[in-house]
Amino acid sequence: MTVHFIGAGPGAPDLLTLRGRDLIASSPVCLYAGSLVPEAVLGHCPPGARIVNTAPMALDDIIAAIQEAHEAGHDVARLHSGDLSVWSAMGEQLRRLRGLGIPFTVTPGVPAFAAAAAALEAELTLPTIAQSVVLTRTPGRASTMPPAESLTNFAETGATLAIHLSIHNLAGVVGDLLPGYGRDCPVAVVYRASWPDQRIVRTTLATVEEAVAGSIERTALILVGRVLGSDSFAESSLYAADYDRRFRPQTADSRFAGRDE
Repeated sequence: MTVHFIGAGPGAPDLLTLRGRDLIASSPVCLYAGSLVPEAVLGHCPPGARIVNTAPMALDDIIAAIQEAHEAGHDVARLHSGDLSVWSAMGEQLRRLRGLGIPFTVTPGVPAFAAAAAALEAELTLPTIAQSVVLTRTPGRASTMPPAESLTNFAETGATLAIHLSIHNLAGVVGDLLPGYGRDCPVAVVYRASWPDQRIVRTTLATVEEAVAGSIERTALILVGRVLGSDSFAESSLYAADYDRRFRPQTADSRFAGRDE
């Protein structure tokens, strides 16, 4: 028996890895975070699977359900939205399972920020504009923020920000970022990226509060940075005709000439 932690992606049931889909299809028990994982993803479960929505459950109850499946010899598909590496609460579950000697695997998923960027048709790292993406959030009831990890500190870098779990604190986000990014900095709010009711609001730091105007209260990602909608960036050297590289040496004297490994 194995517990398969699976990143269920941002929402669309076909934005799963093949591995994740196959593990869901082969597991007779499925525990899913029903507050964020759409029921359409459960269509990959095998007929007769025991499906449990963990949204109203405490950690002890979730572990008890896993122990029950373990004792019955049933594999478990444990589904979390997006990717498991950020804000999934997987770490505390793995700690419990290690202590109980219950085996598990981890399968990554499509993260929300990637789905949002795809919806915007945007590359978040454009040459000469920004080469870093910061995944962050603001403090909430479930988790505080380390003092150094503030939006004001991140704003000093000029990096593209993907701000999760913070649409309810939009005024605070704007207040923290205005000094570093300026009023005209582009902002995109993507509500339920890849879901059928996906909604995109493109605006600026100065106008984002008015543009959203309380119409989006949860399940949205805030993207901030000069890369959004910018056409004034340099082209990458990667595909430049005169760029000397392993797969396209420019001269016989190139350090890559004659190397085919």
